[in-house]
Amino acid sequence: MKKHSDNHEDAITSLIGLGNHSTRKSYYPELVSKLDELEEEKNRYKWIFENALHGIFQSELDGRILSANPAIVAICGYPSLESFTSSITSIDQQLFCCPDDYKEFQRQLSTYGKVFGYETMFLRRDGECINVSMNALLKEMPDGTPVVEAFIQDITERKRTQDKLKQLNEELEERVEARTAELVSLNDKLWQEISEREQIQKELKVAKEVAEHANKSKDKYLAAASHDLLQPMNAARLLIAALRERELQEQDSHLVERVHLALENAEDLLTDLLDISKLDQQAVKPDINEFHLKQLLISMAGEFQPVAENKGLILKSQLSSLTVKSDSRLLLRIIRNFISNAIRYTEQGRVLIGCRRMGDKVRIEVWDTGAGIPEDKLGDIFKEFQQLENHSAKDRQGVGLGLAIVERIANMLDHKLVVHSVEGKGSMFAVEVPMAQSLKQSRIIPCVEPQLPDLLNQLPVLVIDNEENIRVSMQALLSQWGCNVQIAASENEAQFVCAEAQFVPEVILADYHLDNDLLGTDAVMNLREFFGLDIPAVVLTADRSTECRQLFRELGLPVLNKPVKPGKLRALLTHILQL
Repeated sequence: MKKHSDNHEDAITSLIGLGNHSTRKSYYPELVSKLDELEEEKNRYKWIFENALHGIFQSELDGRILSANPAIVAICGYPSLESFTSSITSIDQQLFCCPDDYKEFQRQLSTYGKVFGYETMFLRRDGECINVSMNALLKEMPDGTPVVEAFIQDITERKRTQDKLKQLNEELEERVEARTAELVSLNDKLWQEISEREQIQKELKVAKEVAEHANKSKDKYLAAASHDLLQPMNAARLLIAALRERELQEQDSHLVERVHLALENAEDLLTDLLDISKLDQQAVKPDINEFHLKQLLISMAGEFQPVAENKGLILKSQLSSLTVKSDSRLLLRIIRNFISNAIRYTEQGRVLIGCRRMGDKVRIEVWDTGAGIPEDKLGDIFKEFQQLENHSAKDRQGVGLGLAIVERIANMLDHKLVVHSVEGKGSMFAVEVPMAQSLKQSRIIPCVEPQLPDLLNQLPVLVIDNEENIRVSMQALLSQWGCNVQIAASENEAQFVCAEAQFVPEVILADYHLDNDLLGTDAVMNLREFFGLDIPAVVLTADRSTECRQLFRELGLPVLNKPVKPGKLRALLTHILQL
């Protein structure tokens, strides 16, 4: 009589078609092992599915629940899995509280094939609506039927907490208003009791209002003038950049270079004035997060390498893998100023960028071999409109606002500034930044000189800008780099031009503020839908507001502020193509 194992063996061998007895003996142990592994893996996934904290279900796109785990049954308040699956025969009517929410969910799912962090409300068995967050995928079954696989998190308590906080804030505001009214009343009584000071106080109040009005008018003027000035300056900078890259006669080349320097001086002055105004009005709010220094320093090295080479200087950097906690944009502003000054005031030699670990902080240092600063003048370099007599650049002049801005930013971020200098030998400017809690082991990585492969040759680029001068300038500069360029003043014109020329862009460069209150970000999204491609895009704008910066970050769109520096534009295009 055969044993049970022999029968099992015969069944397996008959399934796979093995021939003789020796062959069966050779493969049987391995097959049994694989079957055991598959069974163990199946049980493991089943355990995870049944014991997951988040709800999980699979359903038809517009119909019934196909499968679900205990967590989603509990979230929706059903007594058992069977009652849940049998009760939900149409998820849009019986699971979603709001049919419009389901339509939007269905639209996103059909468009992108997946949805992450979609917040809506589910209908519980007892009729109560609860807040949930959904991650979902749209899949096809072997028979071609589309199904939804969703992961659900109950965020009702979080929403309630938010509502309570909002209510507390409203109550606090009411108390503040009430207390303010009391103080105003007391102040009025004080005015009545001190009659001798009444006239003086009125005059001071009028003077204060006049000063505040004048200050607000100045800010409004600077904000309006900045956009009006930056637009033509941007066009001029792009045209000059195109001319600088052409072979011109020596006399013409010299004149173009002088115009380039004059435009850079004007741009630096305007940018510094805007930054000083924003910092003094406390309009700049830091966005603190954790990030690696490596990418920040690589971008700085890539931006200033051509500038240093053009002046005959050696720019070296040692990149650190340390993680710091700061506002990356404002920290970049500090480091950029240090490097720019080091190159500007160094006639020969080199500039070195490096990082040094100082306990729980990282010191980012910029060394140069320039003229240095007298010890008794170190305290003056951070004052507005202060430039040392022996510390001026040969060709490019500033107005002494750069380090004043750096000091204000450092104070806002609570970062310490360090300066060492030896007159006639060089200087070291540094900023100390806190290390992140999730800091990994520090190591120094030698800097690789940035390479710019010829990726722009015949690159299809679509430029959208409502300013004709900027469109012409961008076309001239990009064409000179070898790009295949199409220009348009609006989204509709861009669609027409591309359709007419059978042109499919690989990169879109879009101005943010277009005519008729239209936005470049909307144009990018609509053009991606028009072409059916996720085309990389860059926003070009003179708007430096925090709201715009947050919007671009949410949309995942890189941004270049006007006036656009050609070197940064080319570096960004090359970076996009290398992704």
